[in-house]
Amino acid sequence: MSRIIYGATIGLALVVALQDHPPSASVVAGTLVGTALAVGLAELYGDVLGAEARSRRIGIAREELSQVLGAVAATCVGTAFPALFFMLAALGVLHLGTAFDLAKWSGLALLSLYGFCAARLAGAGISMSLVHASAAGAIGGILIAIKSLLH
Repeated sequence: MSRIIYGATIGLALVVALQDHPPSASVVAGTLVGTALAVGLAELYGDVLGAEARSRRIGIAREELSQVLGAVAATCVGTAFPALFFMLAALGVLHLGTAFDLAKWSGLALLSLYGFCAARLAGAGISMSLVHASAAGAIGGILIAIKSLLH
């Protein structure tokens, strides 16, 4: 769950950064997908290096590689998710401004949802899960607030 929160934060940061002087919808979608792949590959490499350093041998076991790939996929999905809105904008289904709004606010909502779900999976009650949801959502809220204050 932590990796998808990490990825969603990267995707949201990119959306917020591009909003004031946006390129075309297809360029935003491509940028999000490209960023997701780059971050995913960097995570994969870093995780493999970390596993090798811990085991003091080159290569990692299949089971461990499977876990690493699952975590990397979560980061990639979290980062690339907003690309969906920009693909729809590129197809003329949404206006570019609407795609930015949907990407931004759904990113904030998803961060909160992921925080809530992670807490519930860890055994927390509803009230503590809401605290976790608020903390995860605050990450996105801070990104949006900083951008609003700077422009």
